[in-house]
Amino acid sequence: MKSRELSPTPQRALGETVKGHAYRWIVLGLGIVAISTGSILIRLAQAPSLVVGVWRLLLAALLLTPWALPSSRREWRRLERGDVGWLVLAGVALALHFITWISSLSYTTVASSVILVSTNPIFVGLASHFLLGEHLSRRSVLAVAMAMLGTVIVSYGDWAFTGQALWGDFLALMGAVAASAYILFGRAVRRKVSTLAYIWPCYALAGAILLFLCIFRGLPLLSYDLRTLLCFLLLAVVPQIMGHSSFNWALAHFSPLFITVALLGEPVGATILAFFILGEIPPLSTLGGGVLVLLGIYLASYEERRH
Repeated sequence: MKSRELSPTPQRALGETVKGHAYRWIVLGLGIVAISTGSILIRLAQAPSLVVGVWRLLLAALLLTPWALPSSRREWRRLERGDVGWLVLAGVALALHFITWISSLSYTTVASSVILVSTNPIFVGLASHFLLGEHLSRRSVLAVAMAMLGTVIVSYGDWAFTGQALWGDFLALMGAVAASAYILFGRAVRRKVSTLAYIWPCYALAGAILLFLCIFRGLPLLSYDLRTLLCFLLLAVVPQIMGHSSFNWALAHFSPLFITVALLGEPVGATILAFFILGEIPPLSTLGGGVLVLLGIYLASYEERRH
């Protein structure tokens, strides 16, 4: 008796599609939780900010090497010269994001820095509309505005506006521009290669640039206690590999604008973790702003599902 292949029924195909969509949302949600641990680990690490960035990026690249390097070589050969250029630009943009944003914390308050570096949905939205020709619906614009307002309210009590803070605010704003460029450059390449083939050279290149700056400035790289070294390792594994990599993976499945709006969940997650780990009690303004951020993310996710 001959065996026959059974073609999937419409109900089965629909079920597999629903499972696939659910998997994407779960990965994105776990990415938000993972990336929210970054500020907590940076607070616990007793090291200059640029040194923290070096260890975070280079350790992540090193840990991914056994899996990324063997399989990625075949994918890199298929890339055209223009794609390689986008990949390099994405790595440079990631380095610039860390350089400008981390440096801004030395001149302005954490709140001012967080508010301005979180404006990347605005830059990604403008670039998507005017440069990529993508239509932005009213719901998308409303979601961005709602999430941005929530971010401002979360950090309102720590806002600073002094002469020195202006330079820090400018650096944080440049950090947002660099993060937006990183996301947009990555979208062009991410849909042609796997996640590992994209993130490994980006992390390695960005980490090498930060390493050069640390050596140029004479910052120590090794003379730290065991707790700080453990924080370096956790930063590489949790917020970088698990967090940033989840968002890079999501670039193949979601729009860049939605990714940047989802990233605004990081301050909310960090506030919750700070309460349980550091014992920091958030003010009512933080709770109210957090609700607006979550509503903005929900509205953006609803619009993403519609399209």
